[in-house]
Amino acid sequence: MASRTLCRPLARSAFRATAPSRAFTASTLARQAQGSPNPQQTGEKYTHFGFENVAEHEKAQRVAGVFSSVASSYDTMNDLMSLGIHRLWKDHFVRSLNPGSNSGSLTPTNGPSPSQGWNILDIAGGTGDIAFRMLDHAHNVNHSPNTRVTVSDINPDMLAEGRKRSLETPYANSANLDFLVANAEQLPVPDNSVDLYTVAFGIRNFTDKDKALREAFRVLKPGGVFACLEFSGVTNPLFEAVYKRWSFGAIPLIGQLVAGDRASYQYLVESIEKFPRQDEWKNMIQAAGFVVPGKGWEDLTGGIAAIHKGIKPVEKS
Repeated sequence: MASRTLCRPLARSAFRATAPSRAFTASTLARQAQGSPNPQQTGEKYTHFGFENVAEHEKAQRVAGVFSSVASSYDTMNDLMSLGIHRLWKDHFVRSLNPGSNSGSLTPTNGPSPSQGWNILDIAGGTGDIAFRMLDHAHNVNHSPNTRVTVSDINPDMLAEGRKRSLETPYANSANLDFLVANAEQLPVPDNSVDLYTVAFGIRNFTDKDKALREAFRVLKPGGVFACLEFSGVTNPLFEAVYKRWSFGAIPLIGQLVAGDRASYQYLVESIEKFPRQDEWKNMIQAAGFVVPGKGWEDLTGGIAAIHKGIKPVEKS
């Protein structure tokens, strides 16, 4: 109720005036003009940080700064930004994966039985939001007490928040839950060791997404599943216009009022805009070696978010 009360005036102010959007656009263009070196002049590899063009090594540092800044308020901000819908998306994401099961179209081929438990790697999972849901589902729905989740994040502050929150769950200090500081583009995880690799609202922040996909392919067992929940491309043009106005007008304002940090949430909005659309992301997953089931993705809430899945092929003997 409190989040609804706060969001109503914020939403009204965002849609009443276009000034925030104009100011945002002007500031973005200014930052681009000041911080966009020519790669041909420097010889360095460049990538995007939101709408800016930055050196690859700089992006990792700046993304780390963003998430260190928002760690303690990250889930609260997600509630406010999505009006709580992100919780429904995450619940659906976990149910669609059915962790701990030994049946279903996306159950890892030749995978473990419920008694053995699944080995799940949750990437960019700092606060534990997905991991706790996975374990609840495995334990309570599929009666798989040995399913375990490693929460991996490049940012120690996000993992510290996850460890703190785990103390409110049955999984704290148990064999079911572990935390790992690691770069998703270079994981200290053995080949062919993971049944399910998940990443929710994180992969758009990676510097080299293709490299991260190849790492996911490497660590998964043959028959293992890659699953990604991420903001995506709104499919209805009218809805897209409304959504963009909300995103660029209201979300940075919410960040400023609630977290005292407009810049970080401005980046988060920009990063959504720069992320590949559904079909392009599906093609990138396939290019990494995965078999993509069906259409390749499932749109949520008109494409505001989407679930993509891929299966690592089982080698034929």
